[in-house]
Amino acid sequence: MFEHLVIFKFNDRITTEKEQELLAQLLAFKGVIPGIVDVSAGINVTEETDNIHGYSLGLRVTFENKEALRAYGPHPLHQAFVQQLGGLLENVVVVDYPIA
Repeated sequence: MFEHLVIFKFNDRITTEKEQELLAQLLAFKGVIPGIVDVSAGINVTEETDNIHGYSLGLRVTFENKEALRAYGPHPLHQAFVQQLGGLLENVVVVDYPIA
């Protein structure tokens, strides 16, 4: 299996409503995009305020294998989500790694 972690840092154009809409879209990936075993996403509520650095939304997707992870990028549902980010992102961090 493969783990896909993403944290999003939005610019000042993001609204609370839009962030909630994006969160709902991410959670809808499970059961629709082939190869996804599990999805977890949420708004950052850490009390470690010195470590937030403006990142407010986190995503974790577990894939069956590396091929499923690779197929996720061009999937139409994922691409529709990416289009929603236009003009809203300041930065994004992505980490992918195999899990046993």
